[in-house]
Amino acid sequence: MRWRSPLIWLSLLLLLAAGMAWLEPLFRWLEPGTRQVIYPHADFLVLLGRHLLVVAVASLLAVLLGVGAAVLVTRPAGRDFLPLVAQFASMGQTFPPVAVLALAVPVLGFGTWPIIVALLLYGLLPIVRNTLAGLEGLEAGVMEAARGMGMSASQRLWQVELPLAAPVILAGIRTSVTVNIATAALGATVGASNLGAPIISGIVNGNTAYVLQGAVLIGLLALCVDSAFERLQRGLGPGAQ
Repeated sequence: MRWRSPLIWLSLLLLLAAGMAWLEPLFRWLEPGTRQVIYPHADFLVLLGRHLLVVAVASLLAVLLGVGAAVLVTRPAGRDFLPLVAQFASMGQTFPPVAVLALAVPVLGFGTWPIIVALLLYGLLPIVRNTLAGLEGLEAGVMEAARGMGMSASQRLWQVELPLAAPVILAGIRTSVTVNIATAALGATVGASNLGAPIISGIVNGNTAYVLQGAVLIGLLALCVDSAFERLQRGLGPGAQ
C-alpha cells in the first residue's frame, strides 16, 4: 500500500519539521492561555537531525556488538559463552534507561553520550536474540552441503549463514531501532538536544503544545524508519528477485 511507503512518512516528517510555525493557530487553540505555543529554543529540523544521529550511532554500535557476539557464541569455540551473552543482552533491556542515564552521567557528563550508552544497552536484546535464532535455525542439510563444497568456516559464515539468516536478523534490528527512536527522547533529561527537548520542556512548563510537537515528530520518524525496514525485509524475503 502507498501509505506504507517510507517516502510518504519522510515527506510528512520533513514538512512538519520545517513548517511547524504554520500550525501556530492550531496550537494556539490547544493552549489559548499560553504566550508561546511553538517550541522556540531550537529549530525542529536541527532537533530531528540530532535525534537521528544519536539513534544511528547507538544502533550501529548495538548491531556490531549484538551480531558479533551472537556469531561468536554460535561458533564451536564460543559455545560456552552463549548463556552469558543471552543473559547480558536480556539484562540490558530490563535495566531501565533512566537508571542507565543516572549512572552514566557522573562518568560521561551531561549531553549525548549517556543516552547513546542507554540506547546501546536497551537495543541489544532483540538483535542478539534474532541473530541467534537466525543462525541456529538454519537447516542442517544446507550446512552439510556447504561443507561438502569445501567451504571454510569463514566462507560458510559470510556466504551461507549470514545471508540466509539476514531476514530474521533484520527483524531484530528493526525492533531495536524503532523502540530506540522513542526511547532517545529521554536524553533531553540529561542535556541531550533532540526531539525529546520539546516534550520535557512542555512537561516542565505545563505546555501541551510543546509535548505534542515533539511527540508527533518522533512518531512520524518511527513510522518512516519502520516502513523503510519493512521494505528492506520484503526485498530480502523468499520471494524477492
